[in-house]
Amino acid sequence: MNDTLEKSIGQLVAEDYRTAQVFKAHKIDFCCKGNRTLTEVATKKGLNLEAISEELEAVRSNGQENLPDFKTWPLDLLIDYIEKTHHRYVEKQIPVLKQYLNKLYRVHGERHPELFDIFEQFNTSAGELSMHMKKEELVLFPYIRKMVAGPTGSEALEKPHFGSVSNPIQMMMEEHDNEGERFRTITKLSNDYTPPEDACNTYRVAFSLLQEFEDDLHRHIHLENNILFPKSEKLEQTLTNL
Repeated sequence: MNDTLEKSIGQLVAEDYRTAQVFKAHKIDFCCKGNRTLTEVATKKGLNLEAISEELEAVRSNGQENLPDFKTWPLDLLIDYIEKTHHRYVEKQIPVLKQYLNKLYRVHGERHPELFDIFEQFNTSAGELSMHMKKEELVLFPYIRKMVAGPTGSEALEKPHFGSVSNPIQMMMEEHDNEGERFRTITKLSNDYTPPEDACNTYRVAFSLLQEFEDDLHRHIHLENNILFPKSEKLEQTLTNL
């Protein structure tokens, strides 16, 4: 248990992604704010630390699922996975969800005015995420790939225009925080993605897709904040000391 209390929440999820279900159940942010310890969060939120620790232990002792151990992956492979799995998912789902949410607030907005706010929040998120992913794909990720390849011959790795890799990483993490806050607002507005009693099938499908989008975003941000970014900073430090 001491080991659980000393590690950050992000580390615990990186070691076993199944623990994310425990943190989700207690509304503990494991991706954007994964740098906090369980003790810190439990104290701040007034949660039962011992009970949560027991839940985590129960999940971890229930045999390993066949999940990739992302923390052992080479950074360039992890970047490829993030782009092909999560970035492409976001690009594919944004227009689908925009269409659903636009239809919902036009048809049901009079009885459920919160639908307009949900649409506005998602629309803003869609624009911000699109720009965010482009910055990663065009600036940050290429430099991490260069670091993985290492210096060429006797030449040192060329210093990037942004100085240290920590600078764009800090910017990306701040943008992750913004998206986390936006989806907390959407979750609240949608009553935890619970359709009202008079909801039609379109309503239910839209909320289901929106929740799926948030779940994917949480895993996406987790892979970057808790695994890719810390390992990239360590790699840069190693190369600097060569």
